[in-house]
Amino acid sequence: MAELMIDYITSLDGFGSAEGWPGLWGMGGPDYYDFLGKDGASEYALLMGATTYRMFRGFAEAGEDFIDELTRRPKLVFSSTLDEPLDWENSTLVSGDAVEAVGELKRDGDLPLRTIGSVSLCRSLLTAGLVDRYRVVVFPVVNGATGADRMYDGWPDVRLDLIEARTLDGRLQLLEYAPTVLDGPPGTE
Repeated sequence: MAELMIDYITSLDGFGSAEGWPGLWGMGGPDYYDFLGKDGASEYALLMGATTYRMFRGFAEAGEDFIDELTRRPKLVFSSTLDEPLDWENSTLVSGDAVEAVGELKRDGDLPLRTIGSVSLCRSLLTAGLVDRYRVVVFPVVNGATGADRMYDGWPDVRLDLIEARTLDGRLQLLEYAPTVLDGPPGTE
């Protein structure tokens, strides 16, 4: 059985990016990049939606160095707006129901699955109870005025049991949890 992990980066107030700020809020450092390199050495398939696919394909077309590792990986792109063939290497279009497809992949596969970006896809998979791990790197900024890509809007209530916590570059918090979707606040079930 394959394990599914949601992987996010976020500001303290839950935004995935911010208008006018550089990537990683300008705070990527040697510990964070070392973590990404070691993490990238493990084998897994990427799950993404159409918007995320278009963004990362654009990085690949522009020849961005950091994208090479993602290009070599198998990628499943869930979309009703894209057409085959997809032009980013190792990408497969899945036009059916994402929850059904990922449920089948988890049951029948053994290659770990991870999301990248894809807020609505992650929300659907979490709500369906398919997510085994939730990992987030929290950047120490608040983007109340400039924040974009709110990460948690529309999520169900979720209890998170801490698996790992560490500090990268003396400022970034890497947190990994096992999520449990709740029917309501504790004590109301």
